[in-house]
Amino acid sequence: VLVLAGAGTGKTRVLTTRLAYLLAHHHVSPHQILAVTFTNKAALEMRERVAHLVGRSPEGWWLGTFHALAARMLRRHAALVGLSDSFTILDADDQLRLVKQLMELGGLDAQDTPPKMVLGLIQKWKDRGEEPDRVNPAGLREDGVRILRLYARYQERLRELNACDFGDLLLHMLTIFRQNPDVLGGWQQRFHYMLVDEYQDTNLAQYLWLRLLAQGHRNLCCVGDDDQSIYGWRGAEVGNILRFERDFPGAQVVRLEQNY
Repeated sequence: VLVLAGAGTGKTRVLTTRLAYLLAHHHVSPHQILAVTFTNKAALEMRERVAHLVGRSPEGWWLGTFHALAARMLRRHAALVGLSDSFTILDADDQLRLVKQLMELGGLDAQDTPPKMVLGLIQKWKDRGEEPDRVNPAGLREDGVRILRLYARYQERLRELNACDFGDLLLHMLTIFRQNPDVLGGWQQRFHYMLVDEYQDTNLAQYLWLRLLAQGHRNLCCVGDDDQSIYGWRGAEVGNILRFERDFPGAQVVRLEQNY
């Protein structure tokens, strides 16, 4: 199901009511539901709204941001990508510091190639679900090829430190799903119902993660605004929402055309 709605038409209410309905009237176990939002604030709000509707706070369910949920999964399978389950998550400052160190070791001039630009390109690749060996060097200029080599060293160094950056949380799970069908199959069977808020703001890695998980029970409900993508600057692909019906044949599209 794809619910298309503009501002003030009740997108989040659709999801919270659907969640409450599943719990209260279909006796669905909370841990069979995957509910994804874009911010911690939205996740907390959804949890509180559902608790109010059903009269209890569901424990053990999977509700949170893309990164929080992917991190929770990755803790269980970290060894499959060369990490331990106690891996640390680097913040933006730590990422930049590491890039600068690797640039110095590799003889890259920070004046010619600003570290923030390097980190931005690495993040762009990660938003597209591309490990270094999946990036096509044919379309890159000379400086892009140098940054791609640095990307590979950056990933190696992160593994040595038993660390991830935010982009790795989804990227590593995509790698695990691609290389371990049994792991993917386990997660596909676990989540009988998937609900996604602000679907128009998903980037390619998030979209691929959702699409893989949804192949199990094919019960995916997304809400979003096809006329609004405020996160394009950080890799959001509004095309994800435009090709929903092609990706999920037989999908029902509902339009909310009145705002409050």
